[in-house]
Amino acid sequence: MKKSSNVIQRVGLLANTDKPACRSAVQHALRLISQAGLSAAADAATVAMAGLRVAQWADAAALAEAVDLLLVFGGDGTMLRAARAAAASQTPVFGINIGGLGFLTAVSSRQLVATLPVVLSGQFSLEQRAMIVARGTGRSQPIRQVALNDFVISRGPVSRLIELEVRVDNLVLTRYRGDGLIVSTPTGSTAYSLAAGGAVVSPNAEVFTLTPICPHTLSNRSVIVSLASVVQVKVLSQKPDTILSADGQVHSELTTGDTLTIRRSRQQVRFARLPGTSFFDTLREKMHWSGSSV
Repeated sequence: MKKSSNVIQRVGLLANTDKPACRSAVQHALRLISQAGLSAAADAATVAMAGLRVAQWADAAALAEAVDLLLVFGGDGTMLRAARAAAASQTPVFGINIGGLGFLTAVSSRQLVATLPVVLSGQFSLEQRAMIVARGTGRSQPIRQVALNDFVISRGPVSRLIELEVRVDNLVLTRYRGDGLIVSTPTGSTAYSLAAGGAVVSPNAEVFTLTPICPHTLSNRSVIVSLASVVQVKVLSQKPDTILSADGQVHSELTTGDTLTIRRSRQQVRFARLPGTSFFDTLREKMHWSGSSV
């Protein structure tokens, strides 16, 4: 694990190579890095996509370990992938939004010239984001997944209800019948959980949000429990197939009787943020909250 420091010497570049707009943004960032007198590196996919002449690393995790700051070009999906890769090294992650909503990114690509020199000079704050880990078995195979946003236990492609038993600290909470269950971090509260009716949670709140997906019992609502708790989810239904998804990107199959234990991970990710900005600024901007005229 690296020491906490805002002194930047080498900058990592990680892009969503499926977005053509990332190419020019990465190239622009590299010019700004060179103008600041710093060195750069990138993962192999980003090097190939943008035609870079920089030090190259095989993947995002190796890149994060080798740099002092990781610049991530893309949207929230790219940020989630980068966060899981950078958590072990504790390398700060700074997101540049290319395209969609970009709740986890810090700035848009249009703001590169104004903001990147500030960040490269070390003028940024660090925001710690909790991660969660799920352990158990799925179809007799061991499962260990880490997520920044959420774990989703849901039905497969067949449109039938699944049944899940949920315990918190070994006490029965309830049995959910529906399309599934979202177990989210505060960071993940603005993702799938929000779409399913969960609350918006401040990133520094020490809580899990348990949000049922299309529950058959209308009285089922999102439940908030301590992030120090241990959440157990057991699959009760025989059919249809049940799927575990970590951040919507890593998937495992579950079957009847499989039990997952979800708790706070020892790992956490550090987001670099511009001075004077906050989660609430992002919330107002992304949610288009204009406030009241009264």
